[in-house]
Amino acid sequence: MSYRVLDISTIEGRRKLVASGLQARVIRMNQFDNDPGQAGKEHDERSSGQEEIYTALRGSGVIRVEGEEIPLEPGRYVLVEPSTTRQVLAGPDGLSYLIVGAEI
Repeated sequence: MSYRVLDISTIEGRRKLVASGLQARVIRMNQFDNDPGQAGKEHDERSSGQEEIYTALRGSGVIRVEGEEIPLEPGRYVLVEPSTTRQVLAGPDGLSYLIVGAEI
C-alpha cells in the first residue's frame, strides 16, 4: 500500500505510538499527552542513536535540555542530539507534544 492513515483518537493512554501504528519502517514518532504539571522521563538516546525533534501540539510546558528549560508551545520545534539528556514538563494546562526521531 502506498499510504496508511491513523486516527489518534483510536489510541488510548498517555503515549501514542504514531509511527508504529502506521507501520513506518524508518521514522519514529510518538505523541504524548501529559496532565497539568506532569513530567516525562529524563533520558538520553545514546543507546538508540536517535536525534529527536520535539514540538507542542496543544497546551504548553518546557523541555529541560542538559538543565536548561526551553519553552514548548505550538509552532516551536526543538532538536535534541542523541547523547543529550532531556525531560519534558507540562505546564498548568497540560501538554500534548510530538516527538519525531531518526537514527543518525
